[in-house]
Amino acid sequence: MSGFKMLKNDEKVVFGLRELYAGLGYSQYKMNKFEEYDLYVKNKDFLISENVITFTDTNGKLMALKPDVTLSIIKNSKDEVGCVSKVYYNENVYRVSDRTHAFRELMQVGLECIGDLDDYCLCEVISLAAKSLEYVSPDYILDISHLGIISYIIDALGVTGSDRDSIIHCIGEKNLHDLSAICEDLAVDSNMSELFKQVVSLYGTVDSILPALEQIAADYPDMTAASQFIKLCRAFDAFGVGDRLHIDFSVVNDIHYYNGLVFKGFINGVPDSVLSGGQYDKLMKKMGRRSGAIGFAVYLDTLERMTDNSDRYDVDTLLLYDGTADLDTVSRAVGELTASGKSVTAQRRIPEKLRCREVLILKDGEVTTLENNA
Repeated sequence: MSGFKMLKNDEKVVFGLRELYAGLGYSQYKMNKFEEYDLYVKNKDFLISENVITFTDTNGKLMALKPDVTLSIIKNSKDEVGCVSKVYYNENVYRVSDRTHAFRELMQVGLECIGDLDDYCLCEVISLAAKSLEYVSPDYILDISHLGIISYIIDALGVTGSDRDSIIHCIGEKNLHDLSAICEDLAVDSNMSELFKQVVSLYGTVDSILPALEQIAADYPDMTAASQFIKLCRAFDAFGVGDRLHIDFSVVNDIHYYNGLVFKGFINGVPDSVLSGGQYDKLMKKMGRRSGAIGFAVYLDTLERMTDNSDRYDVDTLLLYDGTADLDTVSRAVGELTASGKSVTAQRRIPEKLRCREVLILKDGEVTTLENNA
């Protein structure tokens, strides 16, 4: 247990999430550090960053250090009717960091559920996303949307090309002013325009938003996505996560690759999302697969921004001993401290920049306390 306490925050999360996913039958997916560059060129819009580290292999092929895990999982998946493949991963990816604007090796944890998906699969992944956030911090929110509803309205507006992209951008920014201006410029149906603004404005807990969604589903019975979303939202309580889910239609991800459920997770103390995911059947189709897919990733680099005083120490106890101390005495003192659940480093002098909760001095076989150096 004391060894676990010494792990860094992101390392603790990795171990905890692996146990969470394995408990529901997700097997670990392992991959190489690099793939053929062509895989990323064909799907560059799907990547968080288009910048990729490349090198030429001995056979002349252009290779790339992997900036993404999902693409590799899809590439190596198979379509099996009636079957679902459930995998999780904790892999290093290599991409430009939003914080440093330089390439970094970043640990990423996540899971993918690929195959003949049903509503249970969708709810299970959403619940695991919520429980992943809860493992990091009990103070979290999972914002969830359904792109089928957004796509229905955009299709009904008859908007295409750059105008469609502008509308999607406005949705992501919750920019109702510009959204209204675009609809007026395009002379779209006023009723549908008002519906659009109503949907984009919706935000709140599942229970608070469901009545409005139910009314929309009743007014537009051919909007099957609304009915499916309502059904799934009602089921989330059974998975124990309903009270932490917020409906937010500004969560759109990339509508060219994603469809159906999309979601982002936030924890108090971190300004950006620490989890992102959704259904990506469109990406599967683009890569020649017939199966459905849903997954998410937890971005551990964002957890560095958390302020957690319990993790600001490298070790609980620094035990200082001098050259006169015999091995048995030092070993016994260290053993007694570790047996009490403390992490200990035994040193002859205080190391530079070491952070510890307490400093103890071993002299003449006796342990005394020095003022905490934290």
